[in-house]
This record gives sequence, C-alpha cells and structure tokens, in this order.
Amino acid sequence: MDVNDVAKTGRAVKEAVETSIVGKSEIIELALAVLLSNGHLLIEDIPGVGKTTLAKALAKSLGMSFKRIQFTPDLLPSDITGSSIYNQKTGEFEVKPGPVFANIVLADEINRTTPKSQAALLECMEERQVTIDGVARPLPSPFFVIATQNNVEMSGTYPLPEAQLDRFAARIAIGYPERDAEMRILSMQRQSRSVDAISPVVTPHELIEVQRMITSIGIRDFVTGYILDIVQGTRDHKSVQLGASPRASLALLHACQARAALCGRDAVLPDDVRALAPSVLTHRIVVKPEHRLRGITPASCMKDVLDATPVPTSP
Repeated sequence: MDVNDVAKTGRAVKEAVETSIVGKSEIIELALAVLLSNGHLLIEDIPGVGKTTLAKALAKSLGMSFKRIQFTPDLLPSDITGSSIYNQKTGEFEVKPGPVFANIVLADEINRTTPKSQAALLECMEERQVTIDGVARPLPSPFFVIATQNNVEMSGTYPLPEAQLDRFAARIAIGYPERDAEMRILSMQRQSRSVDAISPVVTPHELIEVQRMITSIGIRDFVTGYILDIVQGTRDHKSVQLGASPRASLALLHACQARAALCGRDAVLPDDVRALAPSVLTHRIVVKPEHRLRGITPASCMKDVLDATPVPTSP
C-alpha cells in the first residue's frame, strides 16, 4: 500500500459520507484525518446540524461496528464500559461488555453526564482498553470515539475537564449548511434518510493497513520545528494560562501525516500544519480568567500564535 492507495481510500469514504453530509467537504476531510491518525474527534455545535449523522455515515462507509451512548446525568461508568454480572446457573461472574466495545463509538452530548462518568472514557481513549474487576480487556481495532456537545445549552451540563479535552485529537464545528446545500438535503431526504443507504467502501482490515501506512509519511525537521514553534507559542501567549501539551504536538504531527497521505503526498508540508493547528490545538488552550473577562478566547489566542509564527520554507 502506498500514498496513492490511501488517497483513493480517502476519496471513496469521503464520497460515501457526502451523500449524507452535504456541503461540508473540509469537515469530512478533517474527520478522516483524525480517524486515520488513530485519534478521537470532538464535535461542538448547535443541535440539528448533523453531528450524529456524520458519525453514523463514517461507520457505515467503513463497514465497522457502531454504538451510540446517550450521555445523561444519571449515566454510570459501568453503563459505558460494562460490568461483571453474577450468573446463578454457573455460579460465576460473567463480564457483560458495555457499548464502548465497538469500532466507532458516538458519545452523544458528552457534557451532560457527571465528571465520574466522563472519566470512564479516559482509559478507553488513551490505552484502547477497559479494566473490569482488575482485568484489562482490549477494545476492538480500529477504535474511534466521536463525542458531541451542544455549545448553546449550559444548564444541566458538566464542562469537560482539560484532561478529557486533551484526549481528543481535534475539535470541530459543523455549522449551518449553505442554502444550496440545504436545498439538496431537503431534496435527498424527502422519503428516506440518505445515511441508511450508505454501503461500506472499506473493511476494518483495510483501514488498519491505511493507519499503518500513515505512520510512514515523512516529515522533515523544519516542518517538525514549525509544529513545535506553534505549540510553544500557545504556552508563551500572554493571555494563556495553560497551553498545548506534548500530546497535542503528537496529535498535530500525526494528523498532518494523515492529511498529506489523503492528498497523495509522501511528506508533510507547512500548509498541513497551518490548516490543522486550529482544530487540533485550540480546545487545549485555557485562557487566564482576567483575560477571559476581557473577551479573549482560545480561538483568538490561536490566531495570534499562527500570525506571529513564521511559516518556514524548505531549507
């Protein structure tokens, strides 16, 4: 498998997903880059713009198992990971796997559950395993978490802590569709939901091979230096209390490798870094309280950093 095969696979998946998510090519490409780089995706937006549809469309186009977890205030950690249940017939405890045991897991409205239940995903996302009764049980491969949260409803929500946010390789917003795109959506779904008609275009085994191929995409020192300069800029910004972590640097590097491969290139360019940095780094930035009161946001800090960091040219 080479970069041309990766690009071909990416186009096939994108075309399949676009039958349900219309007019959002860049969003689909970013979701693919996160998936192929073995990361996880957080979608933060208003209700009804296609967050759940995007997750379902990806699962169907990839031919992988899909589970949806509706996060509510009364959700328990065991409702996510599973638990041991005593079997009266055998006299032994049996493990009942939770919905997290799937290739693609949709954590819907993740900020509506308590921090204790949110934390149940930490081990799953980082180590790709679940510990039940002291025994670590591997999750299916590939494993991809798509979490959603509404940014307009604050009552009854529990903001994700920094440690949880840092597990997500990228955060995106889908936004309203353009008028022409929304017209196409209405025309396509007059009688049925287009997501139900999506057929798999890639097998899980093929996806794993693509993910392995991504790691071989080259990245020269001057591009790596550009990544580090941007990350350091988030830490040194005068309005930032907490900047991007080393995990963020790795997430950005791997996402750039995936983007390069999806474009049919065998090396990462500075343009890849600049295009992905806002989605990969912004949600990891914590603004100082006194600056936040003045209207400074993580997004504005990220823009300052990108504007202040020179784009390197080939040495």
